[in-house]
Amino acid sequence: MGMTLLNDRLDSDLRKAFDISLAEYEILVRLSENKGQMRMAHLANAMAHSRSRVTHTVSRLERAGLVARRHSRSDGRGVVAQLTPAGKDLLVRAAPVHVSGVREHLVDIASDEDFAALGRVMNAVADQLIDDNPDFEMR
Repeated sequence: MGMTLLNDRLDSDLRKAFDISLAEYEILVRLSENKGQMRMAHLANAMAHSRSRVTHTVSRLERAGLVARRHSRSDGRGVVAQLTPAGKDLLVRAAPVHVSGVREHLVDIASDEDFAALGRVMNAVADQLIDDNPDFEMR
């Protein structure tokens, strides 16, 4: 329940300040971290969302002028999502709000021991899930 409440709060903060959802913000972050662009299939995989859900979210970002889609230059078949200058500008403005929310609602209330325990648990979860799905590729 705590994770759901935290995500809801972070989502609400971004919607109020910038009219974007947490999922939209995450897409902007992922694109920024990957030289401003990613194949749609890789973006969906990295976010652990269905391709249709990511396509729908990217469509909203595209209508807002924050992301553009184009055919892959490497093979012409795949579709690449690309961060626009407006998307980069919004990300730069939204990041401090998001980081502040994460700090206020998670980091500042957890101890070093809490984070160490959480790290151990999440590593064990990742190990188990990767063992269960050896073909999974993190992008």
